Amino acid sequence: KEEARVERLTVQLPEGAMTLQELAEIVDEKPVGIIKFLMTDLGIFASMTQSLDPATCVAVVEGFGKIVGVEEDYEDDDEDEDNDSDEESALEKGYAIDEDDPSTLKPRPPVVTIMGHVDHGKTSLLDALRDTKVTANEAGGITQNIAAYQIELRDQPITFIDTPGHAAFTDMRQRGANVTDIVILVVAADDGVMQQTADSIACARQAGVPLVVAINKIDLPTANIERVKSDLTSYDVLTEDLGGDVLFAEVSAKEKLNLDDLLEKVLLQAEILDLRANAERLAQGAVIEARVQKGLGTVATTLIQKGTIKIGDIFVAGTTSGRVKALIASDGKTRVKEAGPSSPIGIVGFDGVPAAGDVLVVCDDEAMARTLAESRSKISREKDAAAYQAGLMQSVAATFAADGKFKERREMCVVVKADVQGSAEALTRSLQGLRLEDDEAIVTIKVLVSESGDVTKSDVAIASVSEDTTILAYNCAATFAAGEDARSLGIPIEYYSIVYDAIESVESRMQEVLSPTPEGEYVGKAIVQEVFNIGGLGNIAGSKCLDGMIRKGSNVRVMRGDKIIAVSQVRTLRNFKSEVDSIEEGDECGIGLIDFETFEPEDIIESYVE
Repeated sequence: KEEARVERLTVQLPEGAMTLQELAEIVDEKPVGIIKFLMTDLGIFASMTQSLDPATCVAVVEGFGKIVGVEEDYEDDDEDEDNDSDEESALEKGYAIDEDDPSTLKPRPPVVTIMGHVDHGKTSLLDALRDTKVTANEAGGITQNIAAYQIELRDQPITFIDTPGHAAFTDMRQRGANVTDIVILVVAADDGVMQQTADSIACARQAGVPLVVAINKIDLPTANIERVKSDLTSYDVLTEDLGGDVLFAEVSAKEKLNLDDLLEKVLLQAEILDLRANAERLAQGAVIEARVQKGLGTVATTLIQKGTIKIGDIFVAGTTSGRVKALIASDGKTRVKEAGPSSPIGIVGFDGVPAAGDVLVVCDDEAMARTLAESRSKISREKDAAAYQAGLMQSVAATFAADGKFKERREMCVVVKADVQGSAEALTRSLQGLRLEDDEAIVTIKVLVSESGDVTKSDVAIASVSEDTTILAYNCAATFAAGEDARSLGIPIEYYSIVYDAIESVESRMQEVLSPTPEGEYVGKAIVQEVFNIGGLGNIAGSKCLDGMIRKGSNVRVMRGDKIIAVSQVRTLRNFKSEVDSIEEGDECGIGLIDFETFEPEDIIESYVE
């Protein structure tokens, strides 16, 4: 009976993708039931004629209580192929495969992201391109609040995306919103390749997009263009003149030199890529950033990738949905009625704040969009809960060293506010990845709030709940009331315009949490030369004062190498056989501490007096 039941429930799936209607026939269910299951259980947007990849088909079959039959001859051969398809499945993207007829595809503008070290002129290059090619009355202007804009070279538009750093660029790729066609890598001619330059190269390669190198600051007398090219070769970036295939331009953003040459190289690379899209279909795009704006609500800067979005269109993006109430050009002011492929546009009408990288899909039915958004929200909560449980188990395991010794777990709490949602997410993800540990403790970051907008009283109230919480304001301000509350409660609000500065500041404070400095003013230190056991007094550190003085009763910390192994107080202080109140630089002494005796030669004892 069991074999008969299994045989009755087993279905054979053909190789490759199939339409939703074909899958419904195989599963013996109505197409409407498949569509509903995809929305409510998997959070996938699909119509009857769209294709579903193999991984999604298997999830649907199993969701209806069926068993997928496997042809043994193909199981091993196709294992790697199936894994590859899983990475690009609808389960990951949130929408079904929807290939356009090649005859409907027309050329579209390239989408370019400018990346590089923060001190190498990335922002200056963006400003130079804006000032040179964009006039004030054109819809392709740029302001500090817009993350995308367009310029034109010989009537050929180029779309530029300004991401909040390489971390956010990678996050977008991971969430299936690979919006960039080309990366312009900015390298300063007087500085060469830096660590963040290398990070940018790695991000571009991981995203699978070509590089165009812009060697900036060539007007400086210390510029060394050949050295920059040589440095890039160590990262397998070979420019054309060195026999490689990477296009490059020598520019000066400050003097506005050779900007046309850079744009020519971008258009040449775009011509090689043969970028095309169908404008005559329902729109699909990717959210670049989102913010809450007074009088408008949520405004999401979105790059349209396929189709044309219009006023009144119903859409879903991640766990949010809505109807297009207004379309705002990248100058932040001009209202337009529609936007086509490769157009950066501000969309008004969201019922929430979408995440940077969320895929926006226009659909026909408002109820369907709302149901899909609610289902995705539910699935997201379930994933977050599962991730929390997994993280909890990992944290419990991490509190024990390999030898079974317990490690104290310490958390440093922060509140993250930024000008746009994408920046907040990028900074939050970077902070959550920070971790410091020594033999005694582990320090991690706990983000209490991560939102776009100014720092408000509610943010200060949340920060006041946990001791020593810091509010990080990235490219945003604090309201007057929030500032007053923060001052009265002693909660620091730190302002940053560069994401790396914020991360470095948090890392330095994490080191302080891991190895706290005793209370009081530093007065001196001594080095342990030998350890003596003095009967009832226990171990005494035979030491020599290196600088300042050591006082009896003072707070001290014992350093072994670069680690703090104990924080204590001076219990006894002897010079030869006499008990003394203090010893000075150059004096030898015996030091005994409260509740600590495991001294070793070369340990450093630092003294602090309140």
